[in-house]
Amino acid sequence: MNPGSEPTALDRAVRHPGYHDSAWPVECGGNRRQKARTGRLDAGSGRARVVTRRDERWHVMAIERDPDQWYLTGTRPAFTGPPPHGWVERIDPETLEPRATSPDLPCGDHVWCGAVLAHADGSIHVINGSYLHRLDPDTLEVLAERRLPVDHSHNGLLALADGTLVTKDLRLEGQGPTTITRLRPDTLELVGDPLVLPEGSMGRIAADLVDAATGLEHVYVPGTDHVWRLVVDGDELIVDDWRARYRPSGADGGLAWDACLSDGACWIMDCGDVESVRLIHRAHPNGRFPRPPGRALSWRRPAPWSAPVRLVRIALDDPTDVRAVAVTGHPGGGIIAPPVHIADHDRAVAWDSINGGLCGFDTSEPDRDPEPVWQLEVRPSMQPVVFPDSGELVINDFTPAGRDEIVVVDLVDGTLIDRVDTGSRIANGMFLSAGGHRDVYYCTTTMTARIVWE
Repeated sequence: MNPGSEPTALDRAVRHPGYHDSAWPVECGGNRRQKARTGRLDAGSGRARVVTRRDERWHVMAIERDPDQWYLTGTRPAFTGPPPHGWVERIDPETLEPRATSPDLPCGDHVWCGAVLAHADGSIHVINGSYLHRLDPDTLEVLAERRLPVDHSHNGLLALADGTLVTKDLRLEGQGPTTITRLRPDTLELVGDPLVLPEGSMGRIAADLVDAATGLEHVYVPGTDHVWRLVVDGDELIVDDWRARYRPSGADGGLAWDACLSDGACWIMDCGDVESVRLIHRAHPNGRFPRPPGRALSWRRPAPWSAPVRLVRIALDDPTDVRAVAVTGHPGGGIIAPPVHIADHDRAVAWDSINGGLCGFDTSEPDRDPEPVWQLEVRPSMQPVVFPDSGELVINDFTPAGRDEIVVVDLVDGTLIDRVDTGSRIANGMFLSAGGHRDVYYCTTTMTARIVWE
């Protein structure tokens, strides 16, 4: 199997050693961020039922520990006024009601979307702002707490094959270097010194266990101009010679969010540091303002550049092999979530959140640029999920009427299989999670939902 290649259905059944034995123990379903789950959705043969739960919190993502044991995490957003905090709930997988709730978790007063994972040692780890917590999986009591070395919001939290945890702070262009921090899962003590990259980094890290027998593992960090690769060497993280420039010098366009590692390539989209993201991260503490920011935090504001969103493919065996294609070609494009590649179907899927347009690309010829093969006039903003066994992609569509709907799309030809109204009027860039019962968990501000096809 090539580094970063899409696993077969049999491979997907072999769990990563850093995580609890689960089909969805971490954001995007795994460290390669392929967002795929074994099994079929078959949305066209059923009718969708939606269960919702509303409150005043920012819901970020849901993960599964044991079968049907789901955890929901987010932040209590307070852009002004009282301090914010993080939280985790163990929820009923059908009603979404909490079965256990963590204490309010300090976040260093930063307002941003964190992450949660189910670790191989059985515990739950959650990151929010500049704090990391280890929680009891049953009661969600705090077992360990660590204030991270850098006083900025952190995005993304992954477990490596040896069980250690890795995260980083979020830095926009011109805000200095980003810091990668590695920690022990039990005590949350630092493993070695934090690694400081010479560039800032906005997108979340991805990782690839290249060789389980030798323990060779790579960590990919999307910087402001390059995608960097780190090598896990014992207790050290070493900057590899592999480094790919995705932003041409002097180019008009924005930064990359997360990477998807699939079929021997790193897949990203640029144009991600839209005005609302810049506003949040130019404030310190991040996301805290003297007056309510109101519509200034909308991702629908015009992009601060004239370039279109690009889908970028970088070969994992040759960082100079960088191929970029415009997604829709609309000028002033922008996104708040990364793309996905599905090797089983030779498809990459990318979009433009500001202008609208969801596009599928044929990637069957790796020596050629990805070729556009279908486009739908929908406006996605979220991290999607895919069911390769049935060839379906699930993502949101923020409609002209201001409603956030879920669409199910055929990966190969772009056929719109189903459309489901979530009942939300707020769309953001949060995570969809694939359940094991022809269902998907949905997170946004003030609402979470479960959509199940019966």
